[in-house]
Amino acid sequence: MRLLERNDTGDFSLTDDIPDDQVPQYAILSHTWGDEEVSFEDVTDSTRKNKRGYSKIQFCGDQAGRDGLNFFWIDTCCINKSDCDEFQEALNSMFRWYRNAAKCYVYLTDVSTYQQDADSNPGWELAFRKSRWFTRGWTLQELIAPKVVEFFSEDRKRLGDKNSLAQHIHNTTGIPLGALQANKLSDFSFDVRMSWIKHRSTTREEDRAYCLFGIFNVQMRLLYGEGEERAFERLREEISKYDRCLSSLHSTDPRLDKKRIEEAKGGLLAGAYRWVFANPDFCLWRERSESRLLWINGDPGKGKTMLLCGIINELQGAIVADGHCRNLAYFFCQATDSRINNAIAVLRGLIYLLAHQQPRLISHVRKYTDAGKSLSDANAWFALSDILVGMLGDPNVKPTCLVVDALDECVIDLPKLLDFIVCISSDRIKWLLTSRNETIIEKKLKSNNARTRLSLELKENAMEVSHAVDVYIDDKLSGLEALQDDALLKDQVRDILHNKANGTFLWVALVVQELSKDGVESWHVLQIVEEVPPGLDGMYGRMLDEIERNKRDSEFCRRILSVVTVAYRPLHLDEIGGLSGLPEQIAKTTENVHKIVAKCGSFLTVRDNQIYLVHQSAKDYLSDKASPLLFPSGVAMTHHHISDRSLKLLSDKLQRDVYGLCAPGFSIDHVRVPDPDPLATVRYSCVYWVDHLCNWQSSDDSKHPDIFQDGGIVDDFLRQHYLHWLEALSLCKSMPQGILSMAKLESILQHRSITSQLPSLVADMRRFVLYWKWVIENYPLQVYASALVFSPAQSITRGLFTQEERKWITSRPMVEDNWNACRQTLEGHRGWVRSVAFSPDSKWVASGLDDSTIKIWEAATGSCTQTLEGHGDGVNSVAFSPNSKWVASGSTDSTIKIWEAATGSCTQTLEGHGDVVRSVAFSPDSKWVASGSTDSTIKIWEAATGSCTQTLEGHGDVVRSVAFSPDSKWVASGSDDSTIKIWEAATGPCTQTLEGHGNRVWSVAFSPDSKWVASGSADSTIKIWEAATGSCTQTLEGHGDGVNSVAFSPDSKWVASGSTDSTIKIWEAATGLCTQTLEGHGGWVWSVAFSPDSKWVVSESDDNTIKIWEAATGSCTQTLEGHGGSVKSVASSLDSKLIASGSNDTNPPHYPWYGTDMSKRWITKGAENWLWLPLEYQSQCLAAAASTIAIGCSSGRVLTIKFTTDS
Repeated sequence: MRLLERNDTGDFSLTDDIPDDQVPQYAILSHTWGDEEVSFEDVTDSTRKNKRGYSKIQFCGDQAGRDGLNFFWIDTCCINKSDCDEFQEALNSMFRWYRNAAKCYVYLTDVSTYQQDADSNPGWELAFRKSRWFTRGWTLQELIAPKVVEFFSEDRKRLGDKNSLAQHIHNTTGIPLGALQANKLSDFSFDVRMSWIKHRSTTREEDRAYCLFGIFNVQMRLLYGEGEERAFERLREEISKYDRCLSSLHSTDPRLDKKRIEEAKGGLLAGAYRWVFANPDFCLWRERSESRLLWINGDPGKGKTMLLCGIINELQGAIVADGHCRNLAYFFCQATDSRINNAIAVLRGLIYLLAHQQPRLISHVRKYTDAGKSLSDANAWFALSDILVGMLGDPNVKPTCLVVDALDECVIDLPKLLDFIVCISSDRIKWLLTSRNETIIEKKLKSNNARTRLSLELKENAMEVSHAVDVYIDDKLSGLEALQDDALLKDQVRDILHNKANGTFLWVALVVQELSKDGVESWHVLQIVEEVPPGLDGMYGRMLDEIERNKRDSEFCRRILSVVTVAYRPLHLDEIGGLSGLPEQIAKTTENVHKIVAKCGSFLTVRDNQIYLVHQSAKDYLSDKASPLLFPSGVAMTHHHISDRSLKLLSDKLQRDVYGLCAPGFSIDHVRVPDPDPLATVRYSCVYWVDHLCNWQSSDDSKHPDIFQDGGIVDDFLRQHYLHWLEALSLCKSMPQGILSMAKLESILQHRSITSQLPSLVADMRRFVLYWKWVIENYPLQVYASALVFSPAQSITRGLFTQEERKWITSRPMVEDNWNACRQTLEGHRGWVRSVAFSPDSKWVASGLDDSTIKIWEAATGSCTQTLEGHGDGVNSVAFSPNSKWVASGSTDSTIKIWEAATGSCTQTLEGHGDVVRSVAFSPDSKWVASGSTDSTIKIWEAATGSCTQTLEGHGDVVRSVAFSPDSKWVASGSDDSTIKIWEAATGPCTQTLEGHGNRVWSVAFSPDSKWVASGSADSTIKIWEAATGSCTQTLEGHGDGVNSVAFSPDSKWVASGSTDSTIKIWEAATGLCTQTLEGHGGWVWSVAFSPDSKWVVSESDDNTIKIWEAATGSCTQTLEGHGGSVKSVASSLDSKLIASGSNDTNPPHYPWYGTDMSKRWITKGAENWLWLPLEYQSQCLAAAASTIAIGCSSGRVLTIKFTTDS
């Protein structure tokens, strides 16, 4: 930004553009524009003083001087409006510039202190409320953004500031006092903030939207001429992107967790935590910049969490008082809740709060979400840690305090989290951590030299804790009704509790809960406190004894406690009754269930109908010392009971269209949960029944011999309710967990000697859900439509649920008999796919596109986890390093890039080729990268440094393919000169030139033992060559067009080839026999690769898809939709550009009954989506007559479907 600088004479001059991190303190003017404003061009012209607007500039400069400020900013003359880019940036930065100003002066030209009312009293207040300044659009952010806003009259008299005039401003504008008093704007809803512009106007209609940029923390390009309606539409779109970005982080809101914890523990008591603010270790951490980490540690029940809640409140109060010039983000780990007991959840929660407090930092999240990268997949840790590092390293980040409670309850990836915390080193970032005394935490944190430790067991700290517990006892006893009229008794009870508490808040809380129970009279109190044993274990034992004495309900309490102890998340009152096997009379109402939960001692607490264990120490006790009572047959048997009851509950509750959606194409985005929710009692069971079955892990099936047999509970459930279960998973937004459940179930069955048909059933059902995951996840009722109509005729799942098929389809299309060899179809590319590669661990697939990007896919689920951007043109080749850490890509922009696979960051850009890079390959030791180019050369690069060590010359035309031998000694290259060359990798000489192809050589590959080279050519053949001698041992013929790609299987038995004839062939390497021809692509096959275990072949085609094929059997297991949003966001395949009418109109033909939608992925009736079309059945051309529709598919087949006329 530019500023005006005052000199000693009171005159001023314009500074050069000042970088953000060097901007001095400055004042800023807010005013309404009038005639003859001083412009940017006028500032250097001495005639500026003759303009009427100059008086405002002089006033601002003089007032800044009186306030000790040498610099000031005014919009009329500090922005060069003739520079379009500068003007765009200035209007997008305006809110920030006003917010960062030391003072904002509001100059009101229509308010005078000389005005008087009828009684000769100062009349400026009425004029103030009616000022034009309150009616203008841009002045809204000028009122909201600055911390200090001072109002001045036309005669330059100070009227007051934003605080002293707050009520006047609120009455005039309707803006809440909280928004005027520096509360975070994110605390106010979209509708509330949008209402602030309702009665304001701007000269240019679009500015009514543009002036809200800062209010909603968005940045947009200004498009004057687009009109107000379109400007607001774009603004809403940007706000929606911001909200979606935050929702991608949201697994829990730490602010609500804090509120829940405080309420569950009876509220915060200042006297129980304020001692810490005088503690030397705490003061050192708070006041000294070099003390960047404070670790508060202590035994269970010492009040660490409530101490932290108090500290957070104190820090928040200080931040508000300072005008929100710092950030505070916090997270509460809880081992008993799988949503908040892991390192990924901690990062997610911290990022979520930072984005709320300093919305500008959301750009680091959008770097991932806007590129389609997932924050919930196997790479979530790497993505989230990269985001948080980026936020904390942002040059505009405010000083930030990060708080994590109960590190010991982070049960997943704690070491990884501790390493991350220790590595974050900055004077602007402070950490505050609490945990029990655990060795791993102490050892990890020791490596941080800036660490301060506050141990609650140290004598001086233990005394403070003990005193705080005494204050807590006094507070709790003062609220006990049984002690209100007996001061002597209260003193006796206080003394006993003081002596027994041993500095443990939780022990006191449990005792007070017992004293507060109904039926406890004053004459009972003394006996109770004398009988209560000291220590948490003793207290827990007494609570269990108390439960057992209640003979009528003790069995019910034991059931509830056992289920809550092993559950994967806190259970709802609606869920616990059925899962615990409570009698129907109890389980049928939440009120009755609540009564039983209340009888479980003080082990459990209920908030918002959700059941929580009172403390992690309670779970530890129930799992260990109470195990003989709660788990007499072992914990595994409790898992079995939960799984068994879950299946019975699901069988009772699940049904077709359980939410009454009716429309077959009803989108999950429009689903609203009914009240009452039919799935309320089974939501937990839907997601976790298989997990409990896995954790049963009984080696003795004799106790339950039929569980995995035909007609057993698992078999019956799947045969009767499998589709209903998939629908429910979709409605619960838990389809990924459902897919994992089927994989776990299949794994269980594979490791058992089972003679039933269940393994075959589960295998088919897993193929079914993998293939139809996307459409069911997004359109739940398509599980009964498209999923059944287009599944193979011999599919067990389809056969079982024939009665569920839609009755409005009277004539079904012909489909394949069996699942074909395609395991998955990965969709989501915006252009042609030019290259694919498996990672050596078989977990990932990389694809290179002609839209300049690389996509990384999770092979098991088909989810796109990364989109790598950076090339300036199409990507022709991709390769994983053998250690799976890196991805290399070669591009038409003549460069090679090396990417970190986990994070998607580009670590090297290799430049040196004089033309398009056609092929890249890693050496088996990951040290080298080879590249082949249209410049007829091969280059060898050092992967770590990016330096070129060899340039291999000798080909007479384009080099299409390069490959390292598995021993790293040789490089093979295939060229348009119809030859293959073998090069010595270390020194560069050509040792063999292999001749024999009749046309260009498109692809070369070494066998894993380095003995053989395979080559694919435009002459439609594959040749197998002996690497040592150069002799051709096999010529494989059978393709109908050029062979674009060849690959050896890792066991050297097979060769795969992909061709322009749209097929993939599998050949027996030793004999040259073709064993499989894989058909299904709708375009040329450009690349093929084997998975490292030789089970799968991956292929990519210019139909914009990747397919994964089962090499041995040719059976198909999946077709997946890889995009993360609406079907319309996926780029059409090459074949799909043709239209039914044969014209250039991109709209599909319109029929009064049936047709296809714009994306050609849906058969529609009128304007509604009815039947989703899988990729291989999508429309290339269409004909319809009333209730019959014929579709010509990109795969070459023709479908005819007839519908009922009254459907």
